[in-house]
Amino acid sequence: MAKSYKEIMNDITTFVFDVDGVLTDGSVNISATGEMLRKMNIRDGYAMKAAIESGYNVCIISGGSNEGVRIRLKNLGITDIHLGSPDKVETFKEYCELYSISTENVLYMGDDIPDFHVMKLVGLPTCPQDAAPEIKSISNYISHFNGGKGAVRDVIEQVMKVQGKWHLYYNGKHD
Repeated sequence: MAKSYKEIMNDITTFVFDVDGVLTDGSVNISATGEMLRKMNIRDGYAMKAAIESGYNVCIISGGSNEGVRIRLKNLGITDIHLGSPDKVETFKEYCELYSISTENVLYMGDDIPDFHVMKLVGLPTCPQDAAPEIKSISNYISHFNGGKGAVRDVIEQVMKVQGKWHLYYNGKHD
């Protein structure tokens, strides 16, 4: 019998997230100078920082490239930021090989077709509530939150709670 997503969460050591449609709501504001501005959820950021401080690996793989996004993610303590990735599968495989991460220990959250093939490789494919139907069809867990509206916080918090780490972080007992 296949494991439930909660059972799989016991084995997660690594979170991999797309940016547009996952860490953002997928919309882009364009300034008068042509700069594309994105909005991120502060609670998603808090959860990613909590995951890093609790010993999880956090990686970002996105086809889009925006220096403001890179700065925001670096400020959260994320060191593995792959923006402008032309081949998410290749980037993902290289990342796992570099850190000797087993793909079955990875939770990946994507929202659209460019995430499809890499999501087929991971232990726990997940998506926001407003993901494309093709992505929902291969996800073991669909968040109740939309992209950029707390979906990342949702999956990180659930994994940390299943593994007994969220309350440690919440109560200030993390290292």
